[in-house]
Amino acid sequence: MLTIEDLHVNIGDKPVLQGINLEIRKGETFILFGPNGSGKTSLLMALMGFSGYEVTRGRILFKGQDITRAPMYERARLGIGMSFQRPPTIHGLRTRHLVQMCSRKGKVNPDLLADIVNMTDFLDRDINAGFSGGEIKRSELLQLMAQQPDLVLFDEPESGVDMENMQLVGKVARDVLDGNYALTPDLTLKARKEKARTAGLIITHTGYILDYVNADRGQVLYKGHLCCEGRPRDILDHIRQHGYQECVRCMN
Repeated sequence: MLTIEDLHVNIGDKPVLQGINLEIRKGETFILFGPNGSGKTSLLMALMGFSGYEVTRGRILFKGQDITRAPMYERARLGIGMSFQRPPTIHGLRTRHLVQMCSRKGKVNPDLLADIVNMTDFLDRDINAGFSGGEIKRSELLQLMAQQPDLVLFDEPESGVDMENMQLVGKVARDVLDGNYALTPDLTLKARKEKARTAGLIITHTGYILDYVNADRGQVLYKGHLCCEGRPRDILDHIRQHGYQECVRCMN
């Protein structure tokens, strides 16, 4: 689904990612750990094609297609979706209209999708205007459900979310990744008889999302380098006991 080969990324003149090699298979959920400032968000922004994140070496392949220089809208149309840690407020654009625009596979029913994430009362409000942290995350999930991407990039889904909202955010994120829903031609939802899991790359700082999603593999990003691959739960337990200092030893 996603192959990253020897990826080097600069922000201005500063290198932020150096020699990243990563492969995420179809239907696989990959967890990426790392301290603040290690380059985790920069990796997602580069994968999504944001300006300011200059690929100086290497390439990005999505479903076998080289998208290293592809514009952001083309990556979204191909099937990459992203939930941002701090998405912007957009005045003058209602949530309902953005959800409708997100669909890659025809029309969607915003009211039906909004009911799943308790966002019905927000559909006719401007994007993220006055939303709490949990409401912003639910709005992001609403947009992803409409898009139905083949690969989802989650940038710290726990950030700014209280425990009550975390349960809903975690459950819906799991449903998006596990492919537990599908939109029918008459714009209703149905459960999939044969689950077709969506691939996912999830950045987490606290690890709370692991209480809800079925993660397959994990790795640590430290000072722009990947290290310490293993089972996500094992990595998280090790980080909680020893911090990230052991990653320095593994890299040397």
